[in-house]
Amino acid sequence: MSESAIRVEPILDGACWRIVLNRPKANILDSAMVEELIQILDRTDPDVHPEARGLCALVFEGEGKHFSFGASVEEHKPGDVEKMLPTFHQLFEKLLESRLVLIAAVRGQCLGGGLELAAFCHRVFVSPDAKMGQPEIQLGVIAPVASLVLPYRCGRAHAADLCLTGRIVDAEMALAMGLVDEISEDPGLAAIGFVEQRLCMHSASSLRHAVAALNLGFQESFHRNIGRAETLYLDELMATEDAVEGITSFLDKRKPQWSQG
Repeated sequence: MSESAIRVEPILDGACWRIVLNRPKANILDSAMVEELIQILDRTDPDVHPEARGLCALVFEGEGKHFSFGASVEEHKPGDVEKMLPTFHQLFEKLLESRLVLIAAVRGQCLGGGLELAAFCHRVFVSPDAKMGQPEIQLGVIAPVASLVLPYRCGRAHAADLCLTGRIVDAEMALAMGLVDEISEDPGLAAIGFVEQRLCMHSASSLRHAVAALNLGFQESFHRNIGRAETLYLDELMATEDAVEGITSFLDKRKPQWSQG
């Protein structure tokens, strides 16, 4: 039997679950990993699962030197993307429904869907060697989740910079942009320390309600617009020659030949 794509480690007497993306070196967020994450999030409902009653936070990390290179490019091909994209977006709906404090501990590369997951968190701790970016445009496609969350996380101008250029920024630039909250030599330890020192003294139940209140505006906006962004992607973008060419050329390891320029 193959090893699970996700490792779950309850810590701090169950107040926090460490969620480790366990497919190094790239920790690709393919459909199997995303579906496993969704199943884990289903277990965080305290009304159904007693072991989650004291849970107040999730810390996301990547096994090995990198957080995640992003979603599977292979699954972006026509015939696959129609199933992959709605499942990927369901993950973020589940994160909002969980009402948990979400924290990312990032080392190395955090790209594409990996950055979307990190940016979705309330707090982001990164190592000095972190590299972060939304390179989707380089493949002729877009990042629906990033398009919605990055303006909240780091402002419209920085969101546009990342989504429209596809450039990769280092830890210091990410901090200056507001993309991350703290640089630490050990972001995992810093993240757990934040939970222990800043959250554990509070009621887990009350924290869930605080998160729900904090997320209200964004959750309503995200729920309303993610479907529209998904339709834009699947019905309009994927009908263009360049979107298919961008994905195909990446998989063929060649330079894309755009239809317009």
